[in-house]
Amino acid sequence: MARKFITLEKLEKEMDLKNLTPEIDYEGREITVPEINRPALQLTGYFEHFANERVQIIGFVEFSYLQKMELEERKRAFDAFLAREVPCVIFATGVVPGEELLETARKYSTPIFCSDKSTSTLSAETIRWMNEQLAPTISIHGVLVDVYGEGVLIMGESGIGKSEAALELLKRGHRLITDDVVQISKISDVQLIGTSPDITRHFIELRGIGIIDVKMLFGVQSVQNQHTIDLVIKLEEWDKDKVYDRLGMEEEYTELLGNKVVCHSLPIRPGRNLAVIVETAAVNHRQKKMGYNAAQELYKRVQENLAKKRREK
Repeated sequence: MARKFITLEKLEKEMDLKNLTPEIDYEGREITVPEINRPALQLTGYFEHFANERVQIIGFVEFSYLQKMELEERKRAFDAFLAREVPCVIFATGVVPGEELLETARKYSTPIFCSDKSTSTLSAETIRWMNEQLAPTISIHGVLVDVYGEGVLIMGESGIGKSEAALELLKRGHRLITDDVVQISKISDVQLIGTSPDITRHFIELRGIGIIDVKMLFGVQSVQNQHTIDLVIKLEEWDKDKVYDRLGMEEEYTELLGNKVVCHSLPIRPGRNLAVIVETAAVNHRQKKMGYNAAQELYKRVQENLAKKRREK
């Protein structure tokens, strides 16, 4: 996996920050951890375990504490804080630091920004966005479609019919996220996000026809830039000697970036309508998440029927 980082320029633009130290050149400076730090103890002089590599956010409480200090004491506290080489400092809730603090920032070439957003809102939005940007990412061969709100990743050998299945799903009103190459990012231990490389976004390759532009052919409602990966369907050639699951009593999983995702192996043979099967798998998966399992319901009925027959004997 390639090393990932965020530039301060990108953070400033995305979070709509105001730069209070435009004379400081921060081009090329990088953020490599998707977390923030609110320097409370650090302003009192305690720097053990200080996460100086994080974006530093000063809220109203920290700012009020600084303002109650004498001028020289405030300058010493802020000087000791910035001497630890933090990537940047953001003042939230619209508060603006005094010139003595900005002068200290210029001394250490530390960019100072401010935001009108509340501290909690700014912190949450910054962490969420940085988590997306810095999430571990892999690229795999497959097709990702949005079927009834479920992100279905269709995998299989080249030429087995993944793109054709996606095309039929598009005709039935579902949406394409990406064809051929799926970029998967691990947002959390329970969530994976799939997206398309910029260069191939909204395109599908159909053997015998060539490249088609889904957005132009089917309209903007037929495409989406990203989606969670909720279900994996692996297409494979039908093997008459292989025993396939016919009940689905127990879920099978595949692992992507350490996350387990429900996976169905779907044998391909003439006459099987892949789009209808994928739709059904997506709806069935959604039902299971809502607490209903058809296989378990059938098993329950069979057991009740057997128990009834034993009582009648």
